Amino acid sequence: MAIAKIIWVDDEIESLQSQKLFLENKGYEVVTFTNGFDAIDYVKENPVDVVLMDESMPGITGLETLAKIKEVSQSLPVVLITKNETENLMDDAIGSQISDYLIKPVNPNQVLLSLKKILDNRRLVAEKTTSAYQQQFRHLFTALNSNPDHNEWMDIYKKLVYWELEMQKSGSPEMQEVLQSQKDEANTEFFKFVSRNYAGWVSPKGKDGPVMSHNLFRFKVLPHAEKGVPLFFVLIDNLRFDQWKAIQPIFAESFRILEEDSFYSILPTATQYARNAIFSGMLPLEIEKQFPVQWKNDDEEGGKNLHEEEFFRAQLQKMGRGDLKISYTKVLNNQAGLELVNSIHNLLNNDINVIVYNFVDMLSHARTEMEVLKELAGDEMSYRSITASWFEHSPLHQALKKIADKKIRLVLATDHGSIRVKTPCKVVGDKQTTANLRYKHGRNLNYEPRDVLAFRDPREAGLPVPTINSSFIFAREDGFLCYPNNYNYYVNYYRNTFQHGGVSLEEMIVPVIKMESK
Repeated sequence: MAIAKIIWVDDEIESLQSQKLFLENKGYEVVTFTNGFDAIDYVKENPVDVVLMDESMPGITGLETLAKIKEVSQSLPVVLITKNETENLMDDAIGSQISDYLIKPVNPNQVLLSLKKILDNRRLVAEKTTSAYQQQFRHLFTALNSNPDHNEWMDIYKKLVYWELEMQKSGSPEMQEVLQSQKDEANTEFFKFVSRNYAGWVSPKGKDGPVMSHNLFRFKVLPHAEKGVPLFFVLIDNLRFDQWKAIQPIFAESFRILEEDSFYSILPTATQYARNAIFSGMLPLEIEKQFPVQWKNDDEEGGKNLHEEEFFRAQLQKMGRGDLKISYTKVLNNQAGLELVNSIHNLLNNDINVIVYNFVDMLSHARTEMEVLKELAGDEMSYRSITASWFEHSPLHQALKKIADKKIRLVLATDHGSIRVKTPCKVVGDKQTTANLRYKHGRNLNYEPRDVLAFRDPREAGLPVPTINSSFIFAREDGFLCYPNNYNYYVNYYRNTFQHGGVSLEEMIVPVIKMESK
């Protein structure tokens, strides 16, 4: 590791020789100055890692020196050493972006600790994260191989997301690789688990399934609705659990997070299926029976998500909650977002306010089409970062902040997640076959059975039968379904894009978060 260079500025530097020797014995290079002017000149000409600086010096004070040093190098860490504990000096120092401050007389170990915190923080965090994950690796491996049930799968996925976010801090490519292979293994096992159990979960006789899209309202939203306390149900389209974790700190500034839960999206993990199931409280097969005019299959003309409010009102009636006063707002563009900011106070008179916000889904689709977004959201880490940046500056955040001081409840959820696809799988179908890369339905589908979860009778998956003899197939893990014509072009175009519709932890296990105003 390179030797860190420290400069120490103090008009009584002679009395600090023993401290200087102590630091040099610990492996630091220490250059000393008796006044701020010389230190500023030195920083202009030489690379420096940390500045230790006395506050009260003749000629130019520590705070004045600090300001000049920050002009030369904004990010250079400065530790202020002062005899003076007055509050306004501390405020000035912290406002001037010092990294730490120490009160005289300073003990050599105090100085060492401060330097370690500043210089070695990233390395120490990386080492600690790596060793903690190594210990957890065995537990996760054992959990994966002990036939987990649907609750244990949610727990495994949350742990994998936790470690993914921890690894991001540590910046160790080797450990990230180990974690990625463990995630891949988890998705392989999860696919087998879903293949074995899905038909049972959605069967009318099914009892032991998880909370899924079609019963999300019954179990996770309506229990929090009561007269007199407005409930906001905010659905951000296509929000993965790791993206929720990226925006969680922003929510936590305004709201108290009471429960951080997850549920299973139905298949296909695509908007017109999963979101209609949430608002109707029914599987697509039942929606088609009860609302034959409003339900549209993939191959039919017309919008697929135009009747959510109607479905939602019908669901409340069916549950005997038709007395609740509700509003339904869908935000598809920035203009609609700004209108929400202006009108959000009017919603406080309702019992339930549904807000469907469509940004993250548009981002994932635009990322496929636009080179500049492929660069900006090249992988999961940057995708999370863009999501956090979007939310922080979004009309949705502004609107929610405006009502954060009122007595409200908030349930945040999504309809499905997405996965970065890497493995192409060949599929042959007729002209009626759907275009989605993670699921297809059609009459004469030819595919490699091990690449997909197939339902020859879609009704077994709670899905309508679009045409006679039509079957559904769902891509597994990070696969994407491509036709043989122009195969290489499409493979290169779509590889490493975020897609949804298939079977993976990232698409199926999604957040539902309960909050209240602080």
